[in-house]
Amino acid sequence: MNIYPNRRLFLQTAAAGAVGAMGAMRALGANDKVNIAVIGLGGRGRNHMTYYSKMADVRIGALCDVDQAALERGQAFVEKASGVKPKGYADMRQVFDDKSIDAVSMPLPNHWHALATIWACQAGKDVYVEKPACHNMWEGSKMVEAARKYNRMVQIGSQSRNMPHKMKAMELLRQGVIGKVYMAKGLCYKRRKSIGIKPDGPVPAGVDWDKFLGPAPMRAFNENRFKYNWHWFWDTGNGDIGNQGVHEMDVARWGLGKELPKAIVSTGGKYAYIDDQETPNTELASFDYGDCELVFEVRGILTGEEGGLKRRGGNVIGDLFYGPDGYMAVDGSGFQVYKGETLELAEEGKENPGEETIPHMQNFIDAVKSRKYQELNADVQIGVTSANLCHMANIAYRLGRRLQYDSDKKHFIGDKEANEMMTRKYRAPYVVPEKV
Repeated sequence: MNIYPNRRLFLQTAAAGAVGAMGAMRALGANDKVNIAVIGLGGRGRNHMTYYSKMADVRIGALCDVDQAALERGQAFVEKASGVKPKGYADMRQVFDDKSIDAVSMPLPNHWHALATIWACQAGKDVYVEKPACHNMWEGSKMVEAARKYNRMVQIGSQSRNMPHKMKAMELLRQGVIGKVYMAKGLCYKRRKSIGIKPDGPVPAGVDWDKFLGPAPMRAFNENRFKYNWHWFWDTGNGDIGNQGVHEMDVARWGLGKELPKAIVSTGGKYAYIDDQETPNTELASFDYGDCELVFEVRGILTGEEGGLKRRGGNVIGDLFYGPDGYMAVDGSGFQVYKGETLELAEEGKENPGEETIPHMQNFIDAVKSRKYQELNADVQIGVTSANLCHMANIAYRLGRRLQYDSDKKHFIGDKEANEMMTRKYRAPYVVPEKV
């Protein structure tokens, strides 16, 4: 299947794929700069530009956005930071066609993660893509296939995997600091105010709305479906469980040492507000592994603290792990281990000062040079598995029933509707291919 709408791009991609199987398109030495392109220049995109500008072995060679104003602002920002104005593209496929680009960093809306990653892999580019890895379960499996087929480094933006205090906490759990963990609970109590109700309107000047929607259905432009609030619509986002929540979901799964569960149930709703948001602002999901359980809770409305996790900036975000000998609390500031019948503080660790994302990006850049995906701390398979827990919870929530899952056959047992929701109908030409 030709995933590109013109022959030139398709032929270039096919050729790049053949090269990709043997390694990077441009051989990189340990001291070489990686020429990177940032695709998607919204709020998180500015973070990416800032971080890469600080890294000695990275050069920002190109930027891409469907919003011309955002692209121009990004070029000016990078030029000021580095002294060199990067190339500017309005279509990511032009970036993939640029042989000078070694890797792409993509803080894109969720619905674009899989297709953009697959296109990039086929074009011989290594990929850093933000969380969640994918918008649905099926396309996540295609991302893994593409990364392996074309020998690409694909890092998911799950920065916890490179945070020293969280790495230490997970090692303590593996060593049995609280005994065998029987429950992990992830908390995403992130304050989310109402987005209100806004009418459809004209597409802003300089915005390519067709390219923004990409694989999603064509809809009239609405400000609430653009610039971050796309998270709260099923076409483009996955609610807060797949936004902030996927970070804590990943840590919960990491601490349990598990993959996908045997059964899932998820309840909740959109409470307190009447607005355009489709996804729930309150969700409680339970994942049954047989010998242990993962529980996840989303609350976007005012709430309190829990289990030693403190309120920070109006939010309570982190993970709790329970064992027969005590429990552990982990968040962005550190971890605490409480043991015994009196639950006395037995051990703790503090966050290392500094930016959490740069070490994660450096881990990616190091793997780009080594060509060993096993060195990635958040390889695409890790990210896809954690994202799939969020997708499972949302499917169970939307269907309103308990689901059973067969990990060997990779489908829900006896539930046609649930299996259909593992993928979506893609809008041509933005189609995630069956054969990558």
